[in-house]
Amino acid sequence: MGAVYFYHLTRRPLEATLPMLLDKAHGAGWRVLVRGTEEARLDWLDEKLWLGPEEGFLAHGRAGGPHDARQPILLGTGEATNEASCIMSIDGAEVSPDEVLSLERTCILFDGNDDHALNHARGQWKALTGAGCAAQYWSEASGRWEKKAEA
Repeated sequence: MGAVYFYHLTRRPLEATLPMLLDKAHGAGWRVLVRGTEEARLDWLDEKLWLGPEEGFLAHGRAGGPHDARQPILLGTGEATNEASCIMSIDGAEVSPDEVLSLERTCILFDGNDDHALNHARGQWKALTGAGCAAQYWSEASGRWEKKAEA
């Protein structure tokens, strides 16, 4: 049974936090789907990942290509077609309780400086914990990641 981890971004932007989490997931041997809501935003993120430091390069691809199933990290707006063990939801992308329960880990990253994103994440917390999903809430407000709540 999986769990959902909420990451409240307040100090570092998505493009700095996501690679750290992807590296941890890769180290655990998980395939990952980074699920977003807009193709243009995923294209932007794809470029950021390609231009990252060479020593920390994270092999990845955009969903919809001929080799989706082989991608250790896939960026898309739909279902995981790479046998993902982990979904990382960005920009308010929806994740169902069934997905959370069937995966090793689900991560929801949200911008704490955006009221809409904050309220959406609160709604996701209520919906997923209300459906019986184990959840943790992590904040970087102190300058380092700390677990602030668990359900």
